[in-house]
Amino acid sequence: MPGSIGFGLTAPMFASPEVLDIFSAQGFIGRMLDVEAALARAQARCGVIPANAAAEITRLCVAGNGVRPGVIDADALAQAAVAAGNLAIPFVKQLTAAVAAQDQDAARYVHWGATSQDILDTALVLQLVDALRIQDAQLLRLADDCAALARRHRDTVMVARTWQQHALPSTFGLKAAGWLDALRRDLARLQSTRLRVRVLQFGGAAGTLASLGKQAPDVAACLADELALSPPALPWHTQRDRLVEVASTLGMLCGTLGKMARDISLMMQTEVGEVAEPVAAGRGGSSTMPHKRNPVGCAAVLTIAARVPALVATLFAAMPQEHERALGGWQAEWDTLPTIVTLAAGALRQMGEVIAGLQVDEARMRANLDLTGGLILGEAYMLALGESLGRLPAHHLVEQASREAVAKGVTLRQAMQNRLAADPALAGLLDAATLDRLSDPTRYTGQSGHFVDAALAEWQAARADRAHDARDTAAAGSPRLP
Repeated sequence: MPGSIGFGLTAPMFASPEVLDIFSAQGFIGRMLDVEAALARAQARCGVIPANAAAEITRLCVAGNGVRPGVIDADALAQAAVAAGNLAIPFVKQLTAAVAAQDQDAARYVHWGATSQDILDTALVLQLVDALRIQDAQLLRLADDCAALARRHRDTVMVARTWQQHALPSTFGLKAAGWLDALRRDLARLQSTRLRVRVLQFGGAAGTLASLGKQAPDVAACLADELALSPPALPWHTQRDRLVEVASTLGMLCGTLGKMARDISLMMQTEVGEVAEPVAAGRGGSSTMPHKRNPVGCAAVLTIAARVPALVATLFAAMPQEHERALGGWQAEWDTLPTIVTLAAGALRQMGEVIAGLQVDEARMRANLDLTGGLILGEAYMLALGESLGRLPAHHLVEQASREAVAKGVTLRQAMQNRLAADPALAGLLDAATLDRLSDPTRYTGQSGHFVDAALAEWQAARADRAHDARDTAAAGSPRLP
């Protein structure tokens, strides 16, 4: 059923409490009640149903938001949905009975002119509005923390790794800036997705709203207004791109967070030891090895990053829906999309905690730079020699010196000095000062600092644009959304 995420005991590990609450059974039923109450009020505003009926329906819906027996019985609802085919049919029966117990006349107008999918889709949209607002705030904080890391460690030199092996000198600031830049794009996608999904579903039995006659457009506009949603140009019962966009946007976000978790967990390996997750009581321990400090936050994020792509694929597979109302495709969304949203919130929470308290060991980063005895600076030597010898001869010379350094257990600088001294044709190509400069990894980080500055500037611009948009929205009131 919508709102059931199926995590059981592991729910707190892979979710966030606020979003779990939104997608709980009570959270979904409460939003269905919100939709039915808003529908009654909208129809009363348009003169379709009596105002006193709308008031009674609203009163019962507000009382039912506690999901207590006598208004909506969640367990009975779930069981009745097995035969009904969706939750809205038994839901409307329960709500109608609850209203009738108080006012028989008002009960005649419950769910007037709507169809099951109108209620279920709009309740889902209300859940998404609330959940994506929370995730937007989570993502903003995470990006701010990555920006702080990038700024603080702009010039903290570390080894870059390609194919999981030492490559060239880089900076930890550049690594954090890479995370930040990806998160900035994720935030932009999430912001635009939030706008597009915030839309009413209201089409009646076949998407024509024939049940409301000429008053249909006014009722739809009032209903959208009651729920603070955008009125679409037409119902979208079998056009599911907005919901699939939510899934794909969050799927990419989970991939970004997974990349961060992969980097951090590899940097936490005992042999590397360059960063560590925050220290807290009971965090990262082992049931048998007291010394362990496991990357538990990263493990949760990587788990989520592995699960979400298949769930996103389910949403894509469900898009080709039949005619005006779907058989199977729509139903495939019910558990899948809430699970994606909930998992994404969990990944954001876990990574937010990791980055906010990340411990960076600059001394270990520097020590790791020297593990190869300067071999990671072979490119610098090659380019310096290439000016005189040409690239290929220089490459061959540095390669021979690298092998000698490994065989004899000396630094690349020493091996290069030996090679140059042994061949009169090479004597004088690189003096001692030049060899010292070429052997210094802090002098071969390329454009790392510039790239960090560029990523920070982009983030500051995005932050400024966001603040400007927020001021414009506040000045203009609630905007009409696409």
